[in-house]
Amino acid sequence: MAVPARTCGASWPGPVRTARPWPGRGPQPCPDPRGPASGPARPLLLLLPPLLLLPLLTAPGASAYSFPQQHTMQHWARRLEQEIDGVMRIFGGVQQLREIYKDNRNLFEVQENEPQKLVEKVAGDIESLLDRKVQALKRLADAAENFQKAHRWQDNIKEEDITYYDAKADAELDDPESEDMERGSKTSALRLDFIEDPNFKNKVNYSYTAVQIPTDIYKGSTVILNELNWTEALENVFIENRRQDPTLLWQVFGSATGVTRYYPATPWRAPKKIDLYDVRRRPWYIQGASSPKDMVIIVDVSGSVSGLTLKLMKTSVCEMLDTLSDDDYVNVASFNEKAQPVSCFTHLVQANVRNKKVFKEAVQGMVAKGTTGYKAGFEYAFDQLQNSNITRANCNKMIMMFTDGGEDRVQDVFEKYNWPNRTVRVFTFSVGQHNYDVTPLQWMACTNKGYYFEIPSIGAIRINTQEYLDVLGRPMVLAGKDAKQVQWTNVYEDALGLGLVVTGTLPVFNLTQDGPGEKKNQLILGVMGIDVALNDIKRLTPNYTLGANGYVFAIDLNGYVLLHPNLKPQTTNFREPVTLDFLDAELEDENKEEIRRSMIDGDKGHKQIRTLVKSLDERYIDEVTRNYTWVPIRSTNYSLGLVLPPYSTYYLQANLSDQILQVKLPISKLKDFEFLLPSSFESEGHVFIAPREYCKDLNASDNNTEFLKNFIELMEKVTPDSKQCNNFLLHNLILDTGITQQLVERVWRDQDLNTYSLLAVFAATDGGITRVFPNKAAEDWTENPEPFNASFYRRSLDNHGYIFKPPHQDSLLRPLELENDTVGVLVSTAVELSLGRRTLRPAVVGVKLDLEAWAEKFKVLASNRTRQDQPQKCGPSSHCEMDCEVNNEDLLCVLIDDGGFLVLSNQNHQWDQVGRFFSEVDANLMLALYNNSFYTRKESYDYQAACAPQPPGNLGAAPRGVFVPTIADFLNLAWWTSAAAWSLFQQLLYGLIYHSWFQADPAEAEGSPETRESSCVMKQTQYYFGSVNASYNAIIDCGNCSRLFHAQRLTNTNLLFVVAEKPLCSQCEAGRLLQKETHSDGPEQCELVQRPRYRRGPHICFDYNATEDTSDCGRGASFPPSLGVLVSLQLLLLLGLPPRPQPQVHSFAASRRL
Repeated sequence: MAVPARTCGASWPGPVRTARPWPGRGPQPCPDPRGPASGPARPLLLLLPPLLLLPLLTAPGASAYSFPQQHTMQHWARRLEQEIDGVMRIFGGVQQLREIYKDNRNLFEVQENEPQKLVEKVAGDIESLLDRKVQALKRLADAAENFQKAHRWQDNIKEEDITYYDAKADAELDDPESEDMERGSKTSALRLDFIEDPNFKNKVNYSYTAVQIPTDIYKGSTVILNELNWTEALENVFIENRRQDPTLLWQVFGSATGVTRYYPATPWRAPKKIDLYDVRRRPWYIQGASSPKDMVIIVDVSGSVSGLTLKLMKTSVCEMLDTLSDDDYVNVASFNEKAQPVSCFTHLVQANVRNKKVFKEAVQGMVAKGTTGYKAGFEYAFDQLQNSNITRANCNKMIMMFTDGGEDRVQDVFEKYNWPNRTVRVFTFSVGQHNYDVTPLQWMACTNKGYYFEIPSIGAIRINTQEYLDVLGRPMVLAGKDAKQVQWTNVYEDALGLGLVVTGTLPVFNLTQDGPGEKKNQLILGVMGIDVALNDIKRLTPNYTLGANGYVFAIDLNGYVLLHPNLKPQTTNFREPVTLDFLDAELEDENKEEIRRSMIDGDKGHKQIRTLVKSLDERYIDEVTRNYTWVPIRSTNYSLGLVLPPYSTYYLQANLSDQILQVKLPISKLKDFEFLLPSSFESEGHVFIAPREYCKDLNASDNNTEFLKNFIELMEKVTPDSKQCNNFLLHNLILDTGITQQLVERVWRDQDLNTYSLLAVFAATDGGITRVFPNKAAEDWTENPEPFNASFYRRSLDNHGYIFKPPHQDSLLRPLELENDTVGVLVSTAVELSLGRRTLRPAVVGVKLDLEAWAEKFKVLASNRTRQDQPQKCGPSSHCEMDCEVNNEDLLCVLIDDGGFLVLSNQNHQWDQVGRFFSEVDANLMLALYNNSFYTRKESYDYQAACAPQPPGNLGAAPRGVFVPTIADFLNLAWWTSAAAWSLFQQLLYGLIYHSWFQADPAEAEGSPETRESSCVMKQTQYYFGSVNASYNAIIDCGNCSRLFHAQRLTNTNLLFVVAEKPLCSQCEAGRLLQKETHSDGPEQCELVQRPRYRRGPHICFDYNATEDTSDCGRGASFPPSLGVLVSLQLLLLLGLPPRPQPQVHSFAASRRL
């Protein structure tokens, strides 16, 4: 929605009368003091001098009541402020709780968070954790190279000679159409027993490894069988690694042949659809197998490229893009006589998820026309790679050309741009079935250190768009030990269900030689990887000592977060990494940009900043002070940061040593523990305990009553000094149990809540206690039992005064039900404790207002009553000011919180709308408040949202389409023996087998439920108080109608008091501010790439070696089908029997002899 233009308003002195429709008046222009407004015209606030305004408002026939004067409304505001403050002083118990803490000073100590020491310790712990994984990786990589070197290649090896656990065997046995069921399994397949292991969130077998082989690779090929043979020896190394480090998770060897061997063994996660998993396309494998890349993809769209060939090219380009990671840069162009980019990107851009999406969508719009002009395509590509004025990878440079064939070798272009150094590799792809001479394409690749590939049909796309990585791996292999450096990946979703992980990778090289004196082998064998779960890294960070709003985060060289409390993807696609930038995880500002840059550069630093933070429920924005401290994590590409609010510099640590020495019995015998027991709730109030990991044997539960029961049962057995428990958490919990109980005893128990129309009083503490009084109020308590995850708790700590929180209401849901007086408004405030010169906020206290009763009280407080039981009377001959009680038919009075949500209203029909964004209640008035700077707004994007799947469209350019032969084609015998028919049959065949592989969503194809939500971008808009902090009067002009309003902030609260005339006509409904989340494509990518965020690539690059042998550069291989094969295929299609895919023959197979 377009941003409504802000309009003007001003205050005026003296009384004014109620405005009525003004005949003959049209909209009046109103200059914006901050400059001209943009966008469509909006309702304007009319500013008139008082002398002009007064006669208009005292016209004959006007009501005897006048709009309240400014000093009157200020008086009402003071009464409201005093009432709120009085209730909170009596029932909140802030002062009494301070005294309770001081009275129990002997039971706790005040500890200090020293940011620099903390962050350095955590960084060191993370470095030690990762270093143990690095040592295991090196043992595995060295062992793999030695095993393969000692292995003797067997040409006559058979499937029955190999014994291994096929991770997909169980799923295939259940599938009558599986490969093994069709031809009968010849392998000596192991059948294993598994045990549940919570560390892996899976059933595992620690005695064996498991093997996963991609669906489109033939298990019985000589290459695969030899690979299985020599990698079997890795099993013992995996087991020994785990013996030395029991915390190791998945250990994986991904082979360049596509075989994955991992430990411990576990069944593969059988997808509901075709399994497209191939280790060579995983982000961790790609990162480990080659250095960063600058790639330009050029696609031939001349007139000869049409129908199926063009569709094959589009799909091939998309698959090629999937082999790139965030360390790579890419651009895509199409060419015929001229070359032009397919998208809005005019230069190389980072190959991140969002940029690749732009490319993939743009590629589908390519149309074939004109004549082939290789020169135009290559000149464009070389110009792109030579542009040094942009951010790029600055390592491997390559051009990938997709074409159906041609005769021009464009030697003059290569001589001009690439020879003699040949710093740019050229890879050529002959796409489709045709009779063109492929020699020129081979020549281009071979003379430019690249490779030539053929993609005759769908089945060849995935294999041949990833094999180029073997060529890029040659300089790494030839560099030897210099290239044996561990790299750590971005965060991504583990394919075996471990959750979010990072992986340490190390390339494995072929150390064999073809014979004495022969050149060194330059093939990469694969990549070794070891996973580290993010949860294991989080355990090394301090949690509860930093307070509710303190946290630790870490980022990589791209600025993506490894750790952050806001890293919470709602859905994940394990084909893509989880890439959340630090500036998207938080609300971006210049200070954070500087901090991010310093962290990427590997510097240390500390900075205190004022910044905006989003509330936990994402409804509010607070301006806060934060201290950022950061250091690099040595031996990694990560940097660690610590964020602390000033009030979290100190924290309480319970010191129950005296009680512990006195009680050698279970913890349940400790003083104050009895107040955790449900038997005490009726007299002491209901206690919710934060679901923290107090002890290792404590059973977790989402039901807090059940969790409390589990906790109490365990405490009957555990002694206070038990080593299986976290004494800090446990003792602080017991300390806060006693302290909040004393609050009940001193303050709450003797007060009559009904007198002040309160549903409940409550206290929540850093120690994890939330006590709600009386006990019956707990039935309607919906706040999170973990105070650190409760929005009211965190906001109260960040703000001074009383924070109102109305019940959350979604505009799409039905209004609140006001039955049984159960709907309440929370009012909370932080307890600030000063002990010596140390200040901290260990607790939050508050009350829950009875909504209906306080709405009535609100009317009285904002009225002209001189006595409690006597409303003001106004005779026909006297002039009286309107008030919010007597004149509620003409006067709207509301309290709105700092997020723009309705808290209280004098309109009975609006009571069920409390908690809604005020624009949904009175759009005209909310727009006026925004235009007059009572509110400002912050727009941001949530890149981790989940959306319902969109139904597929039948666009002509979509890759789903196929070439459809005409009736004449079917009747023409020549057509049946043509390459076109053969290609079509292959497409139909693969379509049957792979279930619409062309258009299938990757996550869906690889096993996600059909109804699974997909990741998407949501635009969020939050409102917060603007710069105006004074009493303010204005007129809203709506053509022939107008409204007077007054607005004033209530001191020491997050409330805005607004008094306005009720709207008399509907012309002002044009402008409506939106607050709810909306689906979005995110910021315009074409604009973002013009100002890319700062990043640094990996420190190492292996893109050149003088000894590289480039003679193996691809060979053409056409296999024309026989008539018998065609007839067999036709019969299979007619019978509806989907055959299994045949082994893919590609030119690297011969090179894979080990």
